[in-house]
Amino acid sequence: MKIGIIAKAYQSYLIKFAKRVLEMNNRRGFASDNNASVHPEVMLAMAECNTGHTVGYGDDRYTKDAEEKIRAEFGQDTECYFMLTGTGANVVGLRSVTQSFNSIICSETAHIEEDECGAPELFTGCKLIPVPQLNGKITKESIAPHLKGFDFEHHSQPKVVSITQATELGAVYQPEEIKELADYVHSYGLLLHMDGARIANAAVSLGLPLRAITRDVGVDLLSFGATKNGAMYGEAILFFTPGLTKYFKYLRKQSMQLASKMRYISVQFDALLSNDLWQRNASHANAMAGLLAEKVAKLPGVSLSGPVESNGVFARIPKKVIEPLQKAYFFYVWDEPISEVRWMTSWDTTEEDVNGFVETLAALMR
Repeated sequence: MKIGIIAKAYQSYLIKFAKRVLEMNNRRGFASDNNASVHPEVMLAMAECNTGHTVGYGDDRYTKDAEEKIRAEFGQDTECYFMLTGTGANVVGLRSVTQSFNSIICSETAHIEEDECGAPELFTGCKLIPVPQLNGKITKESIAPHLKGFDFEHHSQPKVVSITQATELGAVYQPEEIKELADYVHSYGLLLHMDGARIANAAVSLGLPLRAITRDVGVDLLSFGATKNGAMYGEAILFFTPGLTKYFKYLRKQSMQLASKMRYISVQFDALLSNDLWQRNASHANAMAGLLAEKVAKLPGVSLSGPVESNGVFARIPKKVIEPLQKAYFFYVWDEPISEVRWMTSWDTTEEDVNGFVETLAALMR
């Protein structure tokens, strides 16, 4: 009898828990553009390629079509490799152009420094050298002190400078800023890598084609993001400078980034690069961030802590409202000691989401 009562109580608990999880999963928050659903056009493309057999590991027509679209966007001599994850694209890309005695210079806020669990250093063997930044951007002045020790066996040898576009703090490099960095880096015989997890958001913010802010301004290799722009999963690593990919296909396999059913990754890029979908998604996400920033900036006690140039809003709010606000719309605390939070918008963020969020925040601030 007691077992039956306990079983029923447990069943009731599970039903309530499941409902709560479902509600949380269906609620659009502002934690990350990774949390957004897959865009219907991307999902449709995946469904349409989900028929019959095709050759695996990238020797299929869907991958060839996607590669053609990428070359049309970035240049016909672009070398493209599809990857499983953004960390994988960064790590294997960097590994392919370095030796273990090299160093990689990056912003102190860079994803490869802060959010990849040491994977870049583990798998490349290189020393990461984080440098001071402003809104996530670095300059030739900030990297200059570390361009030393060349041909001196007691020092790690600088080989790559890595930048993020848009930055982890939501700022966007202007083309001339990238060109200045690239020219400076190349003058020392180094390479310029770009983490382009949100490259689409940066491009629409600048009103420029993807090529104009990458290879045309001196970027040597690009981690080309798709997941944050409406894809289900998958990224790509693109090489613009000849001679960098001699062993890449072996490194991709060795690094467990070679997908057997490659078509499901590549067809997503095909969809994003068709009918301006990547631009539409990024434009909407950026617009929603702009709207959010405009509205919260009017609330007493809220201050924006950085420029809103892509789809991220960074703000300082009273500590006491963070937890209750997170329960209504989940987001991350960026810098706890100063009560700085990060709010990210995505392709599926709506004006209703923004208005509801601001109303909730305003109510909590009273």
